[in-house]
Amino acid sequence: MMCKKSCLLLLTLAAAPVAAAEPVSRMIDPLLPQITAWRRDLHQHPELSNREVRTSKFVAAQLKKFGLDVRTGIARTGVVGILKGGKPGPKLAIRADMDALPVTEEVDLPFASKVKGEYQGKQVGVMHACGHDAHTAMTLGVAEAMAKIRNDLPGEVMFIFQPAEEGPPPGEEGGGPLMVKDGVFRDFTPDAVFGMHVVSTLPVGTAALRAGGMMASSDTFRIVVHGRQSHGAMPWKGIDPIVTAAGIVTGAQTIVSRQLDISKDPAVVTFGVFNGGQRFNIVPERAELQGTVRAFDPDMRKQALASLKNMAEHIAAANGATIDAEIPMPGSNPVNYNDPALTARVRASLEKALGKDKVSESPRWTASEDFPQLGLSVPAPSVYFFVGATKAGEDPATAPSNHSPKFFLDEGALGVGSEAMLQASLDYLGYE
Repeated sequence: MMCKKSCLLLLTLAAAPVAAAEPVSRMIDPLLPQITAWRRDLHQHPELSNREVRTSKFVAAQLKKFGLDVRTGIARTGVVGILKGGKPGPKLAIRADMDALPVTEEVDLPFASKVKGEYQGKQVGVMHACGHDAHTAMTLGVAEAMAKIRNDLPGEVMFIFQPAEEGPPPGEEGGGPLMVKDGVFRDFTPDAVFGMHVVSTLPVGTAALRAGGMMASSDTFRIVVHGRQSHGAMPWKGIDPIVTAAGIVTGAQTIVSRQLDISKDPAVVTFGVFNGGQRFNIVPERAELQGTVRAFDPDMRKQALASLKNMAEHIAAANGATIDAEIPMPGSNPVNYNDPALTARVRASLEKALGKDKVSESPRWTASEDFPQLGLSVPAPSVYFFVGATKAGEDPATAPSNHSPKFFLDEGALGVGSEAMLQASLDYLGYE
């Protein structure tokens, strides 16, 4: 009889399911009040690109509290914290951006920014209008959660807090390219790089990603057209740079519509600056154009830039003018490309953390990011995903967008993003 009971007990224990890994919500929930407080502090004290002095000190102090190995001064104000797990495993880099924008906040919050700063020689309002305060706070939360389980954690994790994602001031280096130049991966070679971004186009509680090109490459160009000044009443005595520049603008519209195979991928050529002349009756000496080219395919990117330069040169020559062209200017961003195999793994992790119905395939964004600079420099596969920020009941299609003075982050996104990144990271490292 005793044998039957003992055998039955052993069979019952053997048939019992193995305990599942602790849900990431249980790891993040106790940290949420602190993550929220961090976000509010950072939101109230935003700093412009390459000027993130207070933010850098704030981040470094928190990482040291968690017991991470901390490096500062990378790319001026960048901070890196390295967490070594107690078990062998892969190396993962997680990147968060820290800089704010020259935008005057118009959101009624008790912790709204009142900060002023200098941008291109002018006094401006400064606001975390793109949500980088949330990225920094969430990534600090992920770092603290991982530090609490370090003895059971496989591998190593590098937490990268990057300055100047929005672009350094004119004449300065910064952002992802400068972090690479300053040797962010000199002593740590990641096997993968993860990043995330809060967006107004998704409701809070959701996330989105896609394999392949998710965000476009970004190239800035500048074309100066040189003509010959004359009286406006006698334009035949001069060479009109305004008419020539107008021809370049008009002609360039055919690059996407007639030269690129847009059945493959979309592309954009946009002119945002057209400056020329000072008086109504003078044909000026010069005119200046500036704009941007966006693409999702590297070959289409090269073709668009080459076509723009060729078109500008020939239209100028046809009008008797000359040009000085920077096509592209320094500061280009490559396509933000999500490695397909790694994206499938990350998507499964996000669905595990948030629920399958809360994770969708993102449309391609013609906005750009300097995040891919990090993965390309190793090289290592990378994945970047979006986290919804628009509060429940509000239409994401009409909600104030990122970079708007009215951009509003529903703080429910803080838990969602933290859990999503933690789950993706733990699954990648093989934590059980």
